Order: sequence, then structure tokens, then C-alpha cells
Amino acid sequence: MQKINVVCVGKIKEEFYRSAVNEYLKRLSRFARVEVKELPECKTLDEEAAYILKAVRGRIVALCVEGEKYSSEKLADLIKGFTDRGEEATFIIGSSYGLAAEVKKRADLKLSFSDMTFPHQLMRVILCEQLYRAFMINGGGEYHK
Repeated sequence: MQKINVVCVGKIKEEFYRSAVNEYLKRLSRFARVEVKELPECKTLDEEAAYILKAVRGRIVALCVEGEKYSSEKLADLIKGFTDRGEEATFIIGSSYGLAAEVKKRADLKLSFSDMTFPHQLMRVILCEQLYRAFMINGGGEYHK
């Protein structure tokens, strides 16, 4: 079964975001073992980077606005590639200050979901939904239509 790590800086404070993330994690459990690691917010991006780099494993995908934009189908292809090669994947969501250059440099892929800025807590919901959508696309499910 595919192993996916979601490394996030900060905790989700709002219950509605937590509920949404938990719903997608439940749905994803049919397809993958997804582990969410919440890391402490720090005073500097360099401090956060140290925590992030200790937590990452496998192929690293850093979510950042300057990254490459993927369609849901292209993300599904990326996930399928990880699965087919038996590669663990780590998706990184930084704090409200973003990600340190060191983290971006270490990433195998810098991925952008939009030119817009989203709260990092909402981004966790969006990422989990898109991971679920990717598995549904790869499985021929109807959800993504």
C-alpha cells in the first residue's frame, strides 16, 4: 500500500478544517497509508526548515506558489508513478511565512495549486482532497468528474 506523508507547520485550530481533513484521510485509507505530521511554528523559516527536513522521507513535494502547476490528472499520474515504483512520498505545507529556500532546494518537485495564496490550514484540506481525487482518477472512480 502506498505510503504518503503530509508534513505541515502548525496545528489546525478550526474544527471545520480538522473535520474536513479527517474525512479525506478516512477516504484515503482505502488506497494509502497517509500520516500527517504537525511541526511547531518557529520564529524563523530556517528553524522550521530544520524540523521539516528531519521529518521528510522518500520523494519530496514542496507546496509553494512558485512551483509547477498540475492538473488533477497530472497529480494522479505523479501519485501513480510513486505507487508503481514503490516510493514513499512526502508533501510539505509550510507555515504562513512559506518555506525556507533549503526546503525548496531539497524537494524533488515544487508544486503550486494556484497563483493565489491560501491559509496553510485550508491548504491541508485542499491537498488531502486532491490526493483522494488522484486515487479516484487512478482507480477509474466517478468522484473526479
